Amino acid sequence: MYLTWLRQKNAGALHCGPGIVGNVLVDPTAKIGQGCRIGPNVTIGPGVVIEDGVCVKRSTLLKGATVRSHSWLDGCIIGWRSVVGQWVRMENTTVLGEDVIVKDEIYINGGQVLPHKSIAASVPEPQIIM
Repeated sequence: MYLTWLRQKNAGALHCGPGIVGNVLVDPTAKIGQGCRIGPNVTIGPGVVIEDGVCVKRSTLLKGATVRSHSWLDGCIIGWRSVVGQWVRMENTTVLGEDVIVKDEIYINGGQVLPHKSIAASVPEPQIIM
């Protein structure tokens, strides 16, 4: 709702460019790679790194998060200093706490991951990971 309001009141505050779709708010210190599709309804915080070929929809990436190449995020909250590996697919309201590491080629379907964890196996059903 905030991003829609921002588009109506101050569209210049939203990010635009190649691969940006809809309402996207990007901190100036964030780095976005080549061939990415970002949006709609995405917020990217300070110091976030998104590598090449990543797709992010309806998600929030908090300060210092990293998303490795060719990952796909839909409906996620990526916590502070978390790292999402290459070719990862996360969807269905997945929430990563602070400093979570998701290994390469993992699928997470609606997991809530507590801080300071490392995920090395797929999570096909929604669950809380302690």
